[in-house]
Amino acid sequence: MAPTITAAMTNSQEHLTLTHKIRKPLVEKLRRERINSSIEQLKSLLDPEFLKQQPDSKLEKADILEMTVCVLRRLQQQNQQQRRLMNHFNKLQSSSDKSLREADFSPLSSTVQTSISKEKSPVNSALWRPW
Repeated sequence: MAPTITAAMTNSQEHLTLTHKIRKPLVEKLRRERINSSIEQLKSLLDPEFLKQQPDSKLEKADILEMTVCVLRRLQQQNQQQRRLMNHFNKLQSSSDKSLREADFSPLSSTVQTSISKEKSPVNSALWRPW
């Protein structure tokens, strides 16, 4: 009995390695197709950028990837600059709003209150309505 078990195991191992040997090139081919497809998509997306940099030249995959990295870095820097400007603007706006609330409205409200109290007559005062 022992020889049949080892023979069955040997056959299954041979079958696995044979399947692996057949499958490996197919998987590699699919992987390369995905890579090439993505690089072609990058090339079409960055076509105007390529025309600026290197007109009339054949682009290699490495060139496409390098150009993509440069464009993405530039976009990232622009986003960081915009974020800094927005933060700066928000800080200025909040500090100006705070100073307006504290400085400008307090004297105005006290001036209005004193003028209203001066205008009131003790007995028959009409209500002032702004509308």
